[in-house]
Amino acid sequence: MDSGIACTLSKFANETKLYSVVNTLDGSDAIQRDLDRLERWAHINLTKFNKVKCKVLQIGWGNLKHNYRLGREWNESSTEEKYLWVLVDEKLNMSWQHMLAGQKSNRILSCIKRSGASRSREVVVPLYSALVRPHLVDCFQLWSPQHKKDIDLLEQVQRRAMKIIRGLGHLSYEDRLRKLGLFSLEKRRLQGDLIATFRYLKVAYWKDGEGLLSGTIAKG
Repeated sequence: MDSGIACTLSKFANETKLYSVVNTLDGSDAIQRDLDRLERWAHINLTKFNKVKCKVLQIGWGNLKHNYRLGREWNESSTEEKYLWVLVDEKLNMSWQHMLAGQKSNRILSCIKRSGASRSREVVVPLYSALVRPHLVDCFQLWSPQHKKDIDLLEQVQRRAMKIIRGLGHLSYEDRLRKLGLFSLEKRRLQGDLIATFRYLKVAYWKDGEGLLSGTIAKG
């Protein structure tokens, strides 16, 4: 299947993606030639692509936005596509993915609130930490929200969870987190970044990293 393909071909489970830089006519021609090769490969191996699901996602300001076909059928253009369960739009914006993570976390939190027999710290915090927070933390660490509206959307889920706990209603959000030994999602992401940097400097490249880290501390 990869034989003769000039562009980058990505295969995972039942998803196949073909992509390349397309800021010249040669770039768009290369994609079309590879699509023709894939169509011939499918014909030789007595298989078929699901052409209903074949879409074109155009990304970037310099993209010439040509039309492409697979066989005799022209592929439809799409404004967003999901790859490895992550939804990305034509502007490489992850806001929709953050919204989905927030909605899923809120649904789980609602189930905890409705079905929980107790609102005590000993009951709510372990349930939140095990069932809700992983979705929020993964979203922060993996898809790194940059817009304030996306950060606030995810942080609001944790705010809502803290309000469930009995006896903390008179405290501010920051004071509740401090009392429970938790961090805001933004601080937790910073903590994860610092840990990853430390491991990179002290473990992966300990010789060069030791001098770099000590030099940074001395300047501080």
